[in-house]
Amino acid sequence: MSPSIPTTMHAWRKHKGNPKPVWEETPVPSVSTTGVLVKLLASGVCNSDQALLDVEDRPYFNDVYTLGHEGCGEIVQVGPNVCDERLNIGTRIALLAVPGCGQSTCAECTRDLPQLCPNGVHHGIGDDGFFAEYVAVDQRAAVVLPDGVAPEIGAVATDAVTTAYHGIVRRAGVKSSETVFLFGLGGLGFNALQILLKHIKARVIVSDVRSAKLDAAKELGIPESDIVPADCAQSIPELVESRGIKVDTVLEFVGKAQTFADAQKIVRPGGKILCIGTGDQMNELDMKKGIRKRLSFLFSYGGQRGDLEDVLDLIAKGVLEPRVQTGRLRQFPEYLASLNGGEVEDRVALLPE
Repeated sequence: MSPSIPTTMHAWRKHKGNPKPVWEETPVPSVSTTGVLVKLLASGVCNSDQALLDVEDRPYFNDVYTLGHEGCGEIVQVGPNVCDERLNIGTRIALLAVPGCGQSTCAECTRDLPQLCPNGVHHGIGDDGFFAEYVAVDQRAAVVLPDGVAPEIGAVATDAVTTAYHGIVRRAGVKSSETVFLFGLGGLGFNALQILLKHIKARVIVSDVRSAKLDAAKELGIPESDIVPADCAQSIPELVESRGIKVDTVLEFVGKAQTFADAQKIVRPGGKILCIGTGDQMNELDMKKGIRKRLSFLFSYGGQRGDLEDVLDLIAKGVLEPRVQTGRLRQFPEYLASLNGGEVEDRVALLPE
């Protein structure tokens, strides 16, 4: 039996021209023929939410839309043409914010790049997202949550873990035989560290300006000799050279001018630099160094359905343990401010009232 579904709900909405989120009543969305209606159980908060509140110059964004691009919930209604037999009323699912349009004429979806599709829905990124009580999604956005995985973990896994996994595994192709230098142990970076250490089992050298983050890396199993002290007297290139470290791949989860310059200096000839952090919008690439060392510069954005399925399986098996604190949906502005101010340890997921 279908649960009772109200006609209206509350959601945090972005209004064009207003940099502050608005908590307002809005209609519960209608389910499409190939989609499901989801009662949200957890919605993750990301630094990108602040950028989305600030941005005003993207013409394909709706003038008013519901924020939130990390979500997990329970199906309460199923469209008549949904073909996935696992998607039933009561099924708990993690939600892909950008599942792509899935059309055979789409230049991106047909190349298995749905996260770059310009035609499909972008939940919480110009289209209605997950800081709400209900959301309607196409079946392509629904990934069944494994037993034992909490909704708040499932929510942040859709971006904070999946984005790191896609970059490390799909884009950079990091192997267990590699030595990796990781810049930044924030929400994505700490998940990246777990993927490298516990799943791939590569050697990881870690750097962060926060001692608490480095202590957490040590607790995870990184030896002190592979941790760059927050107050290190040497520059990172000097430290790498003095220790005789051969860095095969650099994971740039900071994206500042200094870290990007250091990445080009410390990576060995024939190495890779994976760029995910956007601390600075513009960074300088040393063309001569890149050519002479024959470097590969890789950029990555989001992840795909298979990545999220892999990540949830690793979480269910206890290989990955995302660190998440919880709050209430009505407190979104306070938690976003705390995240922007560096007061949140890793990630926050908001639960319904």
